[in-house]
Amino acid sequence: MSGICGKFIRDGEGAASGQVQAMNARMIHRGPDAQATWVDGPVALGHCMLRITPESLQERQPLVSQAGDYAITADARLDNREELMDDLWRHDPSGQPADPELILAAYRQWGEDCPRRILGDFAFVIWDRPARRLFCACDPMGVKGFYYHLCAKAFSFASEIKALFALPEVPRRLNELRVAEYLVTLFEDRAGTFYQEIFRLPGAHTLTVTAAKTELREYWSLDSRSELRLGSDGEYAEAFKDLFSKAVRCRTRSAYPVGAALSGGLDSSSVACAAARMIPECAGPLRTFSLIFPSLPEKDLRRIDERPQMQAVLESGNFAPHFIEADRLSPLWQVDRMHYHLDHANYAPNLYLHWAMYDAARKQGVRVFLDGFDGDSTVSHGFERLTELAQTLRWVTLWRETRLLSQHHLAGIAPRRILNEYCVKPLSPAWVYRLRTFLRTRGRALRRGYIFINPEFKARTRIEDRARRLLHNQTRWTLTRTARETHCMGLNQALYSYTLEIADKASAAFEIEARYPFFDRRLMEFCVALPAEQKLGNGWNRYIQRRAMSGILPPGIQWRARKGNLSPNFYLRLLDFERERLEEISLRGMAELAPFIDADAVRAAYTAYRNSHSQGQGEGIQLFATLNLALWLRSAGFAS
Repeated sequence: MSGICGKFIRDGEGAASGQVQAMNARMIHRGPDAQATWVDGPVALGHCMLRITPESLQERQPLVSQAGDYAITADARLDNREELMDDLWRHDPSGQPADPELILAAYRQWGEDCPRRILGDFAFVIWDRPARRLFCACDPMGVKGFYYHLCAKAFSFASEIKALFALPEVPRRLNELRVAEYLVTLFEDRAGTFYQEIFRLPGAHTLTVTAAKTELREYWSLDSRSELRLGSDGEYAEAFKDLFSKAVRCRTRSAYPVGAALSGGLDSSSVACAAARMIPECAGPLRTFSLIFPSLPEKDLRRIDERPQMQAVLESGNFAPHFIEADRLSPLWQVDRMHYHLDHANYAPNLYLHWAMYDAARKQGVRVFLDGFDGDSTVSHGFERLTELAQTLRWVTLWRETRLLSQHHLAGIAPRRILNEYCVKPLSPAWVYRLRTFLRTRGRALRRGYIFINPEFKARTRIEDRARRLLHNQTRWTLTRTARETHCMGLNQALYSYTLEIADKASAAFEIEARYPFFDRRLMEFCVALPAEQKLGNGWNRYIQRRAMSGILPPGIQWRARKGNLSPNFYLRLLDFERERLEEISLRGMAELAPFIDADAVRAAYTAYRNSHSQGQGEGIQLFATLNLALWLRSAGFAS
């Protein structure tokens, strides 16, 4: 975790180091260990250093090549260092180059194709002096943030938007289209931000900037045509175990204590149990951070309490557990500080829980935080296998799998309901599919008045047309989509880009780097290529992961069918802690929201939420988001 920034004067004038120093100053929380700038004619690069890996302890950035032809500023962690050193560092095999040195060597060897050869989480910029160009790249999932402003005179970039506002030419104007997207929960635009003329470099993309032009290019995507065939179920499980272990091991590389989220679910427990075996003895036990809710009513506690599962993991050894009583927290805890670091309104209802874990982790000296997000999509629940079995008329296997599902993973759900959901509905004629989708969507709108966008604002931004365009592929008739395409589409959801963007800035607020083993590129490619029966088999979703974790996970976690539901605490505590502010937006109105929301819809939703807030039918989420929007507009200076 570091902060990077810089400026390229495209018309040939000299860059001002003072402006980049001002950008650095706005991101010092990302790199309190060292700050530096470098200037070469029209280019100035900045860097804020947070030392995490052993190699970073002596690292200096921005880094200039020995020949002086390239310079780099990078927020990067490389996960295939050994492979890269074999290819690029043969002149000094005993050396331990810092990650930016390897990136520069990769660029020298492979040019603009180098991001495809690099594994890990990264955002970096290289000044190619001979070619007079800036080369920018972001990791495949967009874990590392990269924002930029481009005009005829200059190109400026930074890890966080706030740093760009240190430059006089960068405007601070609200992007009302992004506000409309926020209000209708449309997060498909991976490049847009809440500010006009400021953009985000999407994951798996590079951006090349010269004085005359810019070129945006995608360098990687999941391949839905790739198919893996091994000799036996045991070989598949061993291959998964090997890749998953590599994904965890490379993310434990740290010169400081390592922490991990532990909920007691399959994903966080898999990561924690694997990591605990890899932490060197000299580093002490793995610090785990778990959320508990002891004061909730019994009926809610039954849905959310995972303490028995957490304890089963902790008893397997080499853990130092820490517990956060999350029922004492408002979902808007430290909201002003949160908005400062995010540079936009927060829509993530559970961010306050991660915020609390990062806070606890920092107090324990942790700089690396392992997170099991989002194994569900990487490994895949595999339910699309049922659709394929019906398509190929394999009725005996379909019935067997459906019956076993109703006994194991979906225990208590009748086989006919499973068949209806995963076979009848997806295989309905296209006109039936479209009619059902329309009626379901329309019915939801009629039943629930919790889409709050002002009709005039909706018409002016044409947000409905934009939603249709952006969501076109997701609403395609299921029969024309293969199971592997469905898996790829799930992993490629823009919501992950949005969530990771938030998590990067939230963890940086506590001088922590969050790392996600399930978003390892090798693991994602492997899981997508698996046969369907490895994802769903013998009545269990995520079948390959469950088998691969034998001997690593406690059996009660390995074959756990359900996981905790965090929503009861959210719905209860939002009203308990934030009633006054909720009434300010719903009953009295807030001037910041007047141009954007339908006040009557907000008022009706608040009344419904207040009367049955523990059940949570969606009103609470929308009210939370609307309140966040109002508070952010106020703090960002966009109050009417």
